[in-house]
Amino acid sequence: MTPAYNGSGIDGNTYVDVNDIAHQTPGWLNDAIAAWSLYGLTVFAVLMLAAWWRARRTGSPSAVTALAVPLITLVGFGVDLLLKLVVREDRPCQSLHVAVLEACPAPGDWSFPSNHAAIASTAAVALLFVSRRLGAIALVAAVLMAASRVWVGVHYPHDVLAGCAVGTLVAATCARAVRRRQDILGDRLRRGRLRPLLTTA
Repeated sequence: MTPAYNGSGIDGNTYVDVNDIAHQTPGWLNDAIAAWSLYGLTVFAVLMLAAWWRARRTGSPSAVTALAVPLITLVGFGVDLLLKLVVREDRPCQSLHVAVLEACPAPGDWSFPSNHAAIASTAAVALLFVSRRLGAIALVAAVLMAASRVWVGVHYPHDVLAGCAVGTLVAATCARAVRRRQDILGDRLRRGRLRPLLTTA
């Protein structure tokens, strides 16, 4: 079996610096960041629901794109998983043997790119195609999610940057494709059982 890749040579020193700062930070703040790191992705599900609800209530054609956002997010997650299997980078908490705020994932739970960063950024960018306001909120949340994964010690900075890049590329590509065809897709959906998902009428 090919040995796992050690990414510490890229930005391991930055990771260690962040880890040192985290251990000097008040416990209540670290607890809040750790909770966000673990459970923050639920916020993106709420934003997706809100975007779809608003588009549906107003009868906006973007309701079709809003329905596609969860599927686009799954595509981003899938692409990220494939890259993980190709690169096979050990987690920094395994390679550098430092104490971290969150339990270090088991060997074989690869680090590059970050799933959380990819999911968050895919959802955020896709939401921009539905609602600029909700998309902007999601973008801020995505940045905080990516940063939190480094803070709690489970990713290098380059892991989360790559995850954000993957998510952005997938979301921009897929959402544009859906948006170009949203009128055609909308007509088809309105003639079927999914009509209530597009309009209240």
